[in-house]
Amino acid sequence: MSTITLSKKQIQKNGGVVVLSMKEYKKLSERVVPDYYLTGKAARNLDKLVKEGLRDYKAGKCRKIKSLADLD
Repeated sequence: MSTITLSKKQIQKNGGVVVLSMKEYKKLSERVVPDYYLTGKAARNLDKLVKEGLRDYKAGKCRKIKSLADLD
């Protein structure tokens, strides 16, 4: 076990301290990312875009780049 020592100044300056188990922390951090559900035309357009991207990937038209300058 590790021991952490904080002064009252540090706690008051930073607005407090929270201690959580890793399991609880992971659950909370996963809930931070919002879920988006598309319907109608937006969903169809996204499905089409993904389908085209997968087709290009399978055809070997994609390549790895290190920066946007490599797109030339």
